[in-house]
This record gives sequence, structure tokens and C-alpha cells, in this order.
Amino acid sequence: MAYETIDGQQYEKELLELARKHTTGKGEGQLSKDEVAELFKSAEDGRGVTDTERATLAYIRKSFEFTEAAAADFDAAFARI
Repeated sequence: MAYETIDGQQYEKELLELARKHTTGKGEGQLSKDEVAELFKSAEDGRGVTDTERATLAYIRKSFEFTEAAAADFDAAFARI
């Protein structure tokens, strides 16, 4: 697993790159419901969500833009992990 350090905190690089990919280039610059589902699928790919993955998801939630529906899905999914 690769990591990226931002402001002294270590995050999972794969999740950050996925969020960046979905919010740059063509499109509205917001994460959609399908993209949120993809983020959580990636985070839950092992035996569970690690502390680093949880911290990365929290960072993504506060640092990226979401559609209203995607934000609701994200919050519900995050509460379950």
C-alpha cells in the first residue's frame, strides 16, 4: 500500500488519486454517488477499513466537493465503517 503525507498526516495514496481523478478534467468537479461508491469499494477491499483508509476518507470528505446526493451517501457509508 502506498501512502501520501499531507500536513504531516499519512493518507492512502490510491484513495486520494481516485478522488482527484473524479474531480479533475471533464465534468463538474464534484464527486457523484457512483464515485463515492467506488471510493468505499476501494477502501473496503481488504479485511476491513484500516485507520489510514478511514483518515483518508475523512480527509476526502472535508477537502473535495460532492453533489448533494453523493454527500448523503458518503456520510451514511462512513458512519457504517
